[in-house]
Amino acid sequence: MHFKIQQWRAWAPTLESAQQWRDWCQSPVPVSDERQQPDVSFIAPMQRRRLSRLARMVFNVAWPLAEPYPSLPLIFASRHGETPRTLALLNDLAQDEPLSPTQFSLSVHNAIIGQWSILRGDTSEMTALAASRDSLEHAVQEASLLLNEGAPAVLVVIAEESPPSIYTPFIDDVPFAYAVGLLLTPGDDWQLQLQAGNGPISQWPHALSLLGALCSGQSLTHYWSRRQWTWSRKPS
Repeated sequence: MHFKIQQWRAWAPTLESAQQWRDWCQSPVPVSDERQQPDVSFIAPMQRRRLSRLARMVFNVAWPLAEPYPSLPLIFASRHGETPRTLALLNDLAQDEPLSPTQFSLSVHNAIIGQWSILRGDTSEMTALAASRDSLEHAVQEASLLLNEGAPAVLVVIAEESPPSIYTPFIDDVPFAYAVGLLLTPGDDWQLQLQAGNGPISQWPHALSLLGALCSGQSLTHYWSRRQWTWSRKPS
């Protein structure tokens, strides 16, 4: 798979600007999450009131990348999705409370791309996927296929919300809430290769490790479930 990463944006609590992320990538540490809300002031108040924090994270990084394009295919990846909404629904069931149809419809995995399509008036092809710790690579693989079919650009967004405390024993791959947006275009600046292999699991989520490579100009390799993903950058 060959492509160019035309632009990127990322958000996490206390980390918003490109320079803040460059500084973080030089000395990566967990950041404190005090339920800071991403800025989505570009969306009208009545429209953004239904957006969860996960959706706001996605919109925060994706909206500026999509601005030049009236229509833009989108691949959204999240391993855990709307866990806070899902937990709230499960609590209602446990207490024999009626379920909110709105909360249920917004808890499903493709709800965010549905909201994106409606708010932007964009009917381009959009996909929501969850693929374990290498969701990023599977999302980029999907995007590469669209580029090969003639799409001039594809937007890839991977985002994870901080899980509710009840999930702490089971979710160990979300050090803090984050969202990363990549605008991919045709080119050969980057090559992503998949082959069988085992190796050390990355300390950080793959999307955050990729930010480090983007900031440093280096290549990188990710391992997960007998899969070896090699990100190679074309020498400048």
